[in-house]
Amino acid sequence: MDGLIIKGIGGFYYVKTTDGVFQAKGRGLFKKERIVLSVGDYVSIEVLPDGDAVINSIKPRKNHFIRPPIANVDSIVVVFAATRPKPNFTVIDKFLIMAEQKGIEPIICINKCDLLSEEKVNKLAEIYEGSYRVVKTSTSTGKGIDLLEELIAGKKVAFAGPSGVGKSTITNVIIPEANMETGKVSEKTSRGKHTTRHVEIFETKGGGYIFDTPGFTSFDILEAEEDNLKDYYPEISQYTGKCRFDNCRHIKEPGCAVIDAVNAGVINRQRYDSYLQHMEEIKKRKKY
Repeated sequence: MDGLIIKGIGGFYYVKTTDGVFQAKGRGLFKKERIVLSVGDYVSIEVLPDGDAVINSIKPRKNHFIRPPIANVDSIVVVFAATRPKPNFTVIDKFLIMAEQKGIEPIICINKCDLLSEEKVNKLAEIYEGSYRVVKTSTSTGKGIDLLEELIAGKKVAFAGPSGVGKSTITNVIIPEANMETGKVSEKTSRGKHTTRHVEIFETKGGGYIFDTPGFTSFDILEAEEDNLKDYYPEISQYTGKCRFDNCRHIKEPGCAVIDAVNAGVINRQRYDSYLQHMEEIKKRKKY
């Protein structure tokens, strides 16, 4: 019998099939072959006489993450708050790079828009508009939630972003039955308190799924190289082949079409500065 792993906790996996949800454990071969079963995996199970089940095999994956252990993600919604906490663009852009590397559609969600003027929210949106789909939301007023639901309908979606930006609250609004625990932002630090404790996937009324995962909050290592970082910035990669030098890294080379576009205001300067910052991070990493 085939099914979808919808929850993983304490070594047990809950597999949704046409005959219902079964609690299952993976066969020893997965551990032997160092395969981590993940929420979002399509698997084949065998139901035991006691009603529990064992997972016999796993279907080919579209993509996979080790931390958090999820698979077959169609879209990543990168969430940041308009304020409280203040946007951390370094972390936000790392999420976008990760999505680009995995071939996953990224969507930008600016949440808590009710806490900032429309003009300032629009300024934040301008950083990413043109390269990514941007949704402005507020779980307090309901603004933008319908549009977000439209964009994720029929897809398996992971929400990523710093703690305290409202990822769990957005999921609660879209799927009230999820009844997820949400944390209040610390008054002292304006940073979110970690609340999600295991990986689970919830079905939406639009026929899709939302991953609830504790993993997508920050990055320690940027998994990109000097030569390919430009490929993960859509506004930069579109200038491939248009610079004077074929191996242009768009830093200070003469005849660089990207630098010209930045100076002309075609490429957002903050995004270009982010590219330079991440390039420096990669160079420093290679020294050690």
